[in-house]
Amino acid sequence: MAPPVPEPAAQVLVRKAARALGRHGLLHAYGHCSMRLDERHFLVCAAQPPGTIGAGVPGSVVAIDGDFPAGILGEVRIHREIYRRRPEVHGVVRSMPPRVMSLSALRRTPRVLHGMGSYFSPGVPLWDDVQLLRSDEQASALADQMGGAPAIVMRGNGVVTCGPSLPDAVVLTWYLEDAARIELDCLHAGADAVEFTPREAAQRATRAGGIFERMWQYLTHGDPEA
Repeated sequence: MAPPVPEPAAQVLVRKAARALGRHGLLHAYGHCSMRLDERHFLVCAAQPPGTIGAGVPGSVVAIDGDFPAGILGEVRIHREIYRRRPEVHGVVRSMPPRVMSLSALRRTPRVLHGMGSYFSPGVPLWDDVQLLRSDEQASALADQMGGAPAIVMRGNGVVTCGPSLPDAVVLTWYLEDAARIELDCLHAGADAVEFTPREAAQRATRAGGIFERMWQYLTHGDPEA
């Protein structure tokens, strides 16, 4: 069967997400984002620095099953393995948030110390391997370790986040970087930060009131395809 042809709105959404990640310093030359199209396919942004993707530049459709296609960035395998395991996931981001990467060099991931960190309770797993993930076996192992978490930190090598939509995954990337900022500020101050209890985190991690939608609006403000 031929792969589906993405709707124009899907292509625009992937480009907007890629540019937002670049604009807000959540990635640089490296990284990518994608959205699920159906049970068997997803759309990944163009294979170039995400912040440089111009209006009208199409992404590529990738099958969730079968051989990994030529011409697609190797670490897009991570997206494929997450979509394969988690039907509730409709958006994946592979990013390079600087503060999360600094914290990962200490073999640490952000704890739940403020409201935006509550969405990662009880904690973010650490992939303790500094090599690039460019094989099916590596990507599969990472997705297994990630389990049902919204994010996984790769030591010295960035972050993968996922959510029920691509905008959600982008927002979670920003939230995780902000959680790392809080963690590093507390470490620098030598303060004994107070972590949220599981109950506090569960109550705070709300999606009511358009919280995610407002952050998405902030992150994409001024986009040329708004």
